[in-house]
Amino acid sequence: MTTDADTDLESQIARWRSYTLRRRAMRDSDADELEDHLRGRITDLTEAGLRSDEAFLIAVKRMGRLDEISREFAREHSDRLWKQLVLAPEPDGAAAGRRHDLAAMLVFAALAAIAVKAPAAFGLGLGGEAGFYARNLGPLTLTPLAAYFAWRRRTGPRTLAVMAALVALAAVGANAYPLAADSQSIVLTSIHLPIALWFVVGAAYVGGEWRSGRRRMDFIRFTGEWFIYLVLIGLGGGVLTLFTVGTFGAIGLDAEPFVESWLLPCGAAAAVVVAAWLVEAKQSVVENMAPVLTRVFTPLFTAALLAVLAAIALTGSLIDVERDALILFNLLLVVVLGLLLYSVSARDPEARPGGFDRLQLGLVVSALLIDLLVLLAVAGRIGEWGFSPNKTAALGENIVLFANLAGTAWLLLSFVRNRSPFSRLERWQTGYVGVYAAWVWAVVLVFPPLFAYA
Repeated sequence: MTTDADTDLESQIARWRSYTLRRRAMRDSDADELEDHLRGRITDLTEAGLRSDEAFLIAVKRMGRLDEISREFAREHSDRLWKQLVLAPEPDGAAAGRRHDLAAMLVFAALAAIAVKAPAAFGLGLGGEAGFYARNLGPLTLTPLAAYFAWRRRTGPRTLAVMAALVALAAVGANAYPLAADSQSIVLTSIHLPIALWFVVGAAYVGGEWRSGRRRMDFIRFTGEWFIYLVLIGLGGGVLTLFTVGTFGAIGLDAEPFVESWLLPCGAAAAVVVAAWLVEAKQSVVENMAPVLTRVFTPLFTAALLAVLAAIALTGSLIDVERDALILFNLLLVVVLGLLLYSVSARDPEARPGGFDRLQLGLVVSALLIDLLVLLAVAGRIGEWGFSPNKTAALGENIVLFANLAGTAWLLLSFVRNRSPFSRLERWQTGYVGVYAAWVWAVVLVFPPLFAYA
């Protein structure tokens, strides 16, 4: 049965094909090959959840990176295509489906807000037991998000059972161990447990297809887009909070208790789900925004890392291995890795190597040298003072990062020199996700008893 959406898609593809055949050098066989490539891209995007018109627009834009004809078509027709996406009426079934998704998102966002406030009924509010929210913020906010994706993807019972077991294991790791509020172990658990649960969200997002490299790359792309939306929501929420406090203060009412106890925690928890829904509903918008951000910040971070290396070389000063300094350097390396991952997920694997790929190689090599210096500093500190939870975690995390960056640098160099395809780098990054997952779960579950809950 042919739907209106299928008819519109066929008319758009026919218009694109007609445009390509205007070129004198273009033959029917060439147009057939390009059309087959375009249809393959559209199929991949619709299977990922996009509407056919959205998939057509994004596929044409991506095709524009490969040939001049598609680039000109996208440029000449982009205004009309965007108007179709924004203004064209949806079929009744599609509109009803979107309303259904919106209602479900609101339910799961409300569940996230309730989960954050529920401990207050047992005397464990934000000002209650020290360390409770530090340990449990990840399970309280990310479990509703995992449940939302499990509902949306119609996840099977086997995957649901694995997810439930991991969430229960996270709850045990957060609450069963006798961790003091000022212990190093509670800090490590607070940092690593949300990351561990993010992989549970990933299992729900891919609908149980975790062995698929393509689906893992989809989740990496989702993570970057989700973070962008969450930051934007956070900025808007900050403005809302300032106006709320200011306007109530103008009439003599103190709104800060309400803001601190209800607006901020409930709004932040709900935003975790809302941001995910926005990624699903507006993928075509971020599809064009996020790669631009990677293009802007990659050269800036490359310059920053090179400046740090130059300063170390000129002054002879080694990296400080105190906790705050280690956290700062590890965050820097994580940001670099995030830029790299999102750039890989947004890049057309069939495009030839260019200047931006060489810039990324410089970024990765710089990060690799920084990581090596951090590793030497941490190893020296451990040799002098012995092992502790913080130093051991820092050592392990930098070893994991170093291995990933070293493999990435080698594969990028091979790609830039036209000795290996870009797909090898994609497979390396998607395969390495399991290493990160294993490491963060080990920190949460093994480190506390290993170091006597210190």
